[in-house]
Amino acid sequence: MLIGEIERGAGALPHSHPGIEQVCYLLEGTAHVEVADEKFEMCAGEACFFPADQPHLFQATSEKVRVMVIYSPPYLENPANVRR
Repeated sequence: MLIGEIERGAGALPHSHPGIEQVCYLLEGTAHVEVADEKFEMCAGEACFFPADQPHLFQATSEKVRVMVIYSPPYLENPANVRR
């Protein structure tokens, strides 16, 4: 689990995590999200789920975004755990 701050326009480019599920809970701000073929906007207090192996994108659309990200199993910031 991690908590991050992201500036407008920044975020995670399209990628996936082999065998790792991910949940993002928006603590502050707004964000644009894409997962598989779905696109939607998030507001503070909302969460999104990225299934394992599914391409996804997360981009801040407000000045400042605070997000809590939970990986299962843990991502461990290991480059082998991401596909671009």
